This record gives sequence, C-alpha cells and structure tokens, in this order.
Amino acid sequence: MRENLTQAIEDYLKTIYDITLSDERASTNRIAERMGVKPASVTGMLKRLATNDPPLLDYHKHHGVELTPDGERVALEVIRHHRLLELFLHERLGYTWDEVHAEADRLEHVISEDLEERIARALGNPAHDPHGDPIPNRDLYLPSDRLVPLSDLRPGQQAIVQRVRNDDPALLRHLESLGIMPQARLSVLDYSGFDGNLSLQVNDTVQVLGPNVTQQIFVEVP
Repeated sequence: MRENLTQAIEDYLKTIYDITLSDERASTNRIAERMGVKPASVTGMLKRLATNDPPLLDYHKHHGVELTPDGERVALEVIRHHRLLELFLHERLGYTWDEVHAEADRLEHVISEDLEERIARALGNPAHDPHGDPIPNRDLYLPSDRLVPLSDLRPGQQAIVQRVRNDDPALLRHLESLGIMPQARLSVLDYSGFDGNLSLQVNDTVQVLGPNVTQQIFVEVP
C-alpha cells in the first residue's frame, strides 16, 4: 500500500498514531501544532485520507480523528523504518543519539522493504532504538509496556531509565551530560509540589529536573 502514498501522507499517519498513544483521538489543532502547518491544511488532508480507498482514518468534524487498521499499518511500517534506521546510524555509523532522528526522518520514506529487513538482520532484530522507543516487529506488532513517566515518582523511589520520548537534539545532549540515558539508574531524593521539580541522584551527582523534562523520560520501577 505504501508505494501509492506520498511522504506527506506517511508523515500525517505517523503523527496521528503518535498523538493517539496518549489521546483517544487526535484533534486538528494538535496535529497542526505537531506538524507545523495551518489547521486548514490539516483539515484538507484529513478529508482526503478519510476518503482514500481504502480509508486510512476515521474523521468527523470537531471530533478529531483516529486511524483505521489500514492507516495504522502504514504508520507502524514507517515507524519501524525510522527506528531501525536510528539504531543503524547509531550502532554502525557512529551517529550520536541526538543526531539520528533528523537523518532517519529523511530516509524512512525511501528505503525498500528488502533494505529494512537486511538492516534488521544486521542489527540482530532489535527491540528498541537508541532512545528506548520500541521497534515494531516484522508483523508490525508493537507491544505495550508498563513504563511510567519519571514525573510520577516521589522521594524514596528508585528507577531505571528505559525511554526518552523527545527528539530535540539540545535536550538529548543535556540529558546525556547528566548521565540520564536508557539503562541509567536513578533515585528520587526530593519533590517540589510548588513547581513539580524532582531532585535526583544520578550516579554520584544530584540533578534537578522540571516537569517539562521528567514527563518525557519513561522509567521502570523495580
């Protein structure tokens, strides 16, 4: 199906899938904000995708959208390409974790299914990308996890970082400088109810992070 779709359509489907992970339906304004386009442009594309053959999403004015099974399959295929490429760039070509997103964005739409499979085999059919995001398997199945945002933790709790859901290179470099990356262990020392800041023990240092950051770091609590 993907060979008949444009890069723009694939980007829309991937964005909608990502939004609906946390919200039941994706609103026009939320999609526009995430993609950096005008709401009117989003509305036009949503109508087009809803009337595609087969329909790629379910759209009702003022009620947001959700992907159809066909639309979700396309989104997961693009996500699989993207995350495999990120890991390949990181492990085999020496890109740092803050550099891989932009490169994978450019390549995810153009690699063939054969190249995708060869990359997966070369990497040992990995389950996660450099940021800890899960990689859909060959059948485009994406298992759910039991991770919680770091922002939910309180003093006395310990956790292992599993995932950072942000592609801002500056933030990723900052977190790396603090030692906060997948598999890092940390302890919560203090919580400020006034501003939501967490004081964290990371290795031998104490770091303070605000909720705008801790909400994007997902951890496993032993």
